[in-house]
Amino acid sequence: MTEKIPLLLLPGLLCDRRLWEPQMASLADIAEPIVADLTGDASIEGMARRTLAAAPPRFAVAGLSMGGYVAQEIMRQAPERVARLALLDTSARADSPEQSQRRRDLIALSQRGHFHGVTERLLPQLIHPDRLGEASLVKIITEMAGSIGVEGFRRQEEAIFARRDGRADLARITVPTLVLCGREDLLTPPALAEEMAALIPYAELHIVGHCGHLTTLERPNQVNGALRQWLMQ
Repeated sequence: MTEKIPLLLLPGLLCDRRLWEPQMASLADIAEPIVADLTGDASIEGMARRTLAAAPPRFAVAGLSMGGYVAQEIMRQAPERVARLALLDTSARADSPEQSQRRRDLIALSQRGHFHGVTERLLPQLIHPDRLGEASLVKIITEMAGSIGVEGFRRQEEAIFARRDGRADLARITVPTLVLCGREDLLTPPALAEEMAALIPYAELHIVGHCGHLTTLERPNQVNGALRQWLMQ
C-alpha cells in the first residue's frame, strides 16, 4: 500500500476544519489531512511558527485566503519541509490602507457587540450571489464564525492587515504549486491568482467557474479534483 501524504490544511478568516471537510473526505485514500488551528496568534508569522511546531517533518500544505498567507510564510520559515504547495483564493500582496481600515472597522463593530452583524456583512463577499439563499452552506459559514468568536476574529484580522507583501519571495518556490481561485471571488479576485501563478516557477493555475471566495465549500468536486492531481504529481 502506498504511504499517504501528510496534508496540512490551513483555514481562512473565521473558518475552521469544516472549511476542508469535503476535501478531507475525498482525498482520504491518498492523504493524511491535518487541519491547523489559526486562532491563537495575532501575526501571520506566529501562526506559521505554531503550525510548524505541530506539523510532521515533511508535508504538503494547502491554504485558503488567510490560510494562504500562512502557507506562504511557512515557505519562508521552513521551505525544506514543504513537499507541495496549494494557494487557494488568496494573495501575495499586503493589504492596502483602505483594506486595513475596513478590517479595523469590522473589529470595532464586533467589539461593540455586533459580531453576528460582521458575519452578515461578510457573507456576500464570501460566496457567489447565487448561493446566498442556500441554507446549508450559509449555516456552515455562520457556525464556523461563531466557533472562532470575537477575540479569535480580532487576532486574525490584526494578523491579516499586518502581513507583509510576499511577491518577491514567490520566485524562490520550487515545489509543485497549485494556484486556485473562484472566478467570481470578490475578496481575492482571479487577477491576484494569475499574478501569483506567473511569479511562481511552474505553478499551475486553476480558475473555478461560477464560484466565489470559499471554493472548498462552494465547488468541492472541482477543488477536490484539482487537489488530487496536485498531490499525485
